[in-house]
Amino acid sequence: MNDKLYYKISEVSAILGESYATLRFWQKHFKLNIHTVNNIRYYTAKDIETLKNIQYLRRDAGYKVKGAKQKLVNDERKTTSRRSIAERLMAIRSELLAIRRELNTGSFSETVIVD
Repeated sequence: MNDKLYYKISEVSAILGESYATLRFWQKHFKLNIHTVNNIRYYTAKDIETLKNIQYLRRDAGYKVKGAKQKLVNDERKTTSRRSIAERLMAIRSELLAIRRELNTGSFSETVIVD
């Protein structure tokens, strides 16, 4: 994300890979205080971080709405930390899979340099 103050729902949808309906559902059920002007939702970076935590709890950790709400209320900092770790592990996994594909296709250089 860049340093914008506010993001429209279309931008947040693209960032999270979630539908507008899902974002509106989470806003309603998690009682998020999203700034609205003329029926247009404007999300702050903090709102997006909260939505990422909700996404992590719902999609990755398998919590239902009620459990995810409790987790956010009781320990949002821990949830943010766990989500961050999970994101880093997924990025590492993607890199390792790309390396494996390269090794399997033989598209890497045969020269190995050792210091």
